[in-house]
Amino acid sequence: MLLVRQLFGSSSNSWVRALIIFVLAWAVLVYVFVLKLTSNQSQNQSHQTISANDNEYNARRINQALQLLEHTERRNEELKLLIDELMSEQLDKQSAMKLIQRLENDSHNAKQSMGDDTLFEVIAADAAGLDQQQQQQQLGLGVDAVAQLPGQPGVEPSLEYELTRRRIHTNIAEIWSYFSSELGKLRKVVGPGNAELEESIQQVLLQGADHKRSLLSDMEQLRRVDGYEAWRQQEANELSDLVQRRLHHLQNPSDCQNARKLVCKLNKGCGYGCQLHHVVYCFIVAYATERTLILKSRGWRYHKGGWEEVFRPVSDSCQDAGTAYAYNWPGKPNTQVLVLPIIDSLMPRPPYLPLAVPEDLAPRLKRLHGDPIVWWVGQFLKYLLRPQPDTRDFLDSGMRKLGWERPIVGVHVRRTDKVGTEAAFHDIDEYMTHVEDYYRTLEINGSSVVRRIFLASDDARVIVEARKKYPQYQIVGDPEVARMAAVSTRYTDTALNGIILDIHLLSMSDYLVCTFSSQVCRVAYEIMQTMYPDAAYRFKSLDDIYYYGGQNPHNRRAVIPHKPRSHEDLQMKVGDLVSVAGNHWDGNSKGKNTRTNQGGLFPSFKVVDKVETAKLPVYAGV
Repeated sequence: MLLVRQLFGSSSNSWVRALIIFVLAWAVLVYVFVLKLTSNQSQNQSHQTISANDNEYNARRINQALQLLEHTERRNEELKLLIDELMSEQLDKQSAMKLIQRLENDSHNAKQSMGDDTLFEVIAADAAGLDQQQQQQQLGLGVDAVAQLPGQPGVEPSLEYELTRRRIHTNIAEIWSYFSSELGKLRKVVGPGNAELEESIQQVLLQGADHKRSLLSDMEQLRRVDGYEAWRQQEANELSDLVQRRLHHLQNPSDCQNARKLVCKLNKGCGYGCQLHHVVYCFIVAYATERTLILKSRGWRYHKGGWEEVFRPVSDSCQDAGTAYAYNWPGKPNTQVLVLPIIDSLMPRPPYLPLAVPEDLAPRLKRLHGDPIVWWVGQFLKYLLRPQPDTRDFLDSGMRKLGWERPIVGVHVRRTDKVGTEAAFHDIDEYMTHVEDYYRTLEINGSSVVRRIFLASDDARVIVEARKKYPQYQIVGDPEVARMAAVSTRYTDTALNGIILDIHLLSMSDYLVCTFSSQVCRVAYEIMQTMYPDAAYRFKSLDDIYYYGGQNPHNRRAVIPHKPRSHEDLQMKVGDLVSVAGNHWDGNSKGKNTRTNQGGLFPSFKVVDKVETAKLPVYAGV
């Protein structure tokens, strides 16, 4: 209202300003009324199973709506009279101030007149037959955790709200990537010859970074207080439980001897992260074809005793392919035993390979998660990586010995055989720039946070260097584990324990800084999705966007047209599908327009991900 008073500080044209205010006020009243009614209607639709005992409760809410309508109609007549007075051009400054005061009083009284039973209230837990203990059981949370979740189960956000909220979050990061990159280029052009201008650019970068952190902090706060956190947690739990039940059902057929099976050989000629992704690919094909996965792991290069000595068997009751003849892919639907090749050699390629998610789960996943395919892959890893007791004890003792605690940022620095072949070299300072940015975002409102990272690498010198350069950080890491991850000692039991511990701790971190060119980093990111309703944005990759080796094309849909700025750009119309090759992290991505077959750069904010779906079995009754 202070801004409005300033608007009326001058007597000239005061009636025009006041007229604008009253028209806006009327629009707000109509909007609030419609919002409340539609909110009430939405809640009633989502609770059709509420018993007849709630009729009195619903009648009371309908009565409140009618009272609100009557009140709004009275305010409408008053506003008409006020507008007539304004149009007579006889409103002076004193009258305008009186009207402003009335608006203030109306706003205050409207809040109080609603009382305790407002149309904004959600249906109480007891009306749905749920007491507090039942809510906690559904959410899988303790008393304190449930008490901290705004909203109640059953209060759901719309798909449009969740997509818009996540898009704003992404675009904040993209606009900062663009401006920081362009200002960085400008600073290099200026050079040391113009110290004053260079300092000005530096100050803009510093202030801009704080603006970006504040916006990201606000978006995180919006997520916490928008009233949907309880739904997000419950929906994540229910979806995960559903998939885990389906996988258990698939892997434990009632008649193992006659069950259709898919044989997958673990010993693909690559590292641990790559082999995990190979098994996940096999499991996805097994799920899609309703075949029990048989994992052949004896003589595993990481552990000769096989998978089952480290993790729980993929089946409790059906672990052998039997005596039936094994045919190579693709076989026929009635072929009992199929042997699957590696994903790079798979022909024909089915539509359900990554990046596709099941058609029956897609609507729920689109609303819940920022990157559904990562969630989908994470569910297979959740089932596969159930540790044997000895492995669990090792992980627990490893965490205690390292002093692992939160808050913590997981940092994975891949060196040795990756650098120069599959990935570029990135100095530890580049990783730590993003770590520091994460902690400054946490501290944007004046709080103080202990700076702590878990540092994993296949080069022990990285941990030593980081501790020397960044004494203000608590750096959790084991140089001995890093030494065993070197190529010469990688395929040993000790090295296997080390990489299992590294991935476990990286996935449990609050935020991940790494290179997505590394499969270890991507595995940790995928597992992280099983620990939060949506952890899609809890990472910073220094090189690639997320991808799955051997995936089908990664398409994004243009939502804003783009005219080329130079010969390097591609043209886009709204609705065009762009096959994305990567993000340059400067506000631009690279891809190919599937309509024009033209390749080039385009602003990242002008597209959105197209969630690919495939029709898969729904496992009815599971």
